[in-house]
Amino acid sequence: MSAGVAPNAVAAVSEGRLWQRLMEMGEIGGFEFEGGHKGVNRPCLSALDRTARRLLISWAEKMGASVTIDPAGNLFLRLEGEDPSLPAVLTGSHMDSQPQGGRFDGIYGVLAGLEAIEAIATAGIRPKRAIEVVAWTNEEGGRYAPGCTGSMSFTGFKPMSEFDDLVDRDGIRYADALAEQMEAESDLAKRPLGYAPHAYLEAHIEQGPRLEVERKEIGVVTGIQGSRWFTVTVEGRSDHAGTTPLALRRDAVQDMVRAIGALNQLMHDPDDVLRFTVASIKVEPDTSNSVANKAVFTIDFRHPDKAVLLARGDAIAGVVQAAMRSCTATVHERFHALPVDFAETATGAVAAAAQAQGLSSLALPSGAFHDAQFLVPVCPTGMIFIPCRGGVSHHPSEHAEPVACANGARVLAQALLSLANS
Repeated sequence: MSAGVAPNAVAAVSEGRLWQRLMEMGEIGGFEFEGGHKGVNRPCLSALDRTARRLLISWAEKMGASVTIDPAGNLFLRLEGEDPSLPAVLTGSHMDSQPQGGRFDGIYGVLAGLEAIEAIATAGIRPKRAIEVVAWTNEEGGRYAPGCTGSMSFTGFKPMSEFDDLVDRDGIRYADALAEQMEAESDLAKRPLGYAPHAYLEAHIEQGPRLEVERKEIGVVTGIQGSRWFTVTVEGRSDHAGTTPLALRRDAVQDMVRAIGALNQLMHDPDDVLRFTVASIKVEPDTSNSVANKAVFTIDFRHPDKAVLLARGDAIAGVVQAAMRSCTATVHERFHALPVDFAETATGAVAAAAQAQGLSSLALPSGAFHDAQFLVPVCPTGMIFIPCRGGVSHHPSEHAEPVACANGARVLAQALLSLANS
């Protein structure tokens, strides 16, 4: 082990402690799923979210970290450095889950960050700069879409007010849910929204199969592909399913099917790099013997090439309109983030830490978007991936081995120290 590996801090990372905390967090919002799997449904800005945050705070305070929250509800755990006036190094992820999510997505990055600063403190190391662990608000978008509202607010990518009128399935406004959260955490110290960190690192399960297939222990993430999300509304007329001739119908479902078929042709990619998904469909009046007068579906379109993302994304509205036979359609773009490349400052620190610890690594891009995407314009940014079984994520069968979780936390601890002392 080389002198640059910070051996005391790396050795102080506890695989058992990190795994126990992951399992405890998995019980908050946990549910049993077929096949013996245990899933997690922990919506952002909910009572379950607050319970999980209190547990995290208790662990942080016990190891001596200070705790603050900002106006967006982002939660920060700070290990002070020698010079508090210097911008801190930031690490973290999110604590909310998909409605049928797993026990590692998001929360691993928060707990790996906590494990890293606890190991550094246990080793008696005081870095030049402070290291902060952040739990970002609403990364998943499972309750309020789009996701990453906390990190977008923090970085100024979008103003906080832009999310106020988002509503969940129960009609609760985002602004009201956030106000309830802030009231419940009114005992915590407050901090202003945003600053420019010295660097940002985010640890995460890969959510893909490459590390496992290629038998690599650490993913050095090079960047994140771009994403564009759309909502398409097709409006026709409701008629009786048994009496109205097909030629006279304005069937929203049939025109929706034509539109999706045309979009599949637009998005065809023989190299299988492009990602096009229709995952949510709502129909009115949603009865079996009535012609649908309205159909609403979502589009999730992603690509690592900016030119492709812009060209095909811009073509969506025209393709949908051309597919209409008897109905009208409107296309609303609700989220747009261009591809980003991570800084060598951050990726180099991750790669060097993995090499120093004798861990095999692979440089790869992220297909999923993360809070890290919005830190790129603000500071040098990078991510650490660890393998996950079968590449499965956003599902109760999502799994990472304890040793993989610990490997990621050890690389994170060393990389954070390297950046904090620079």
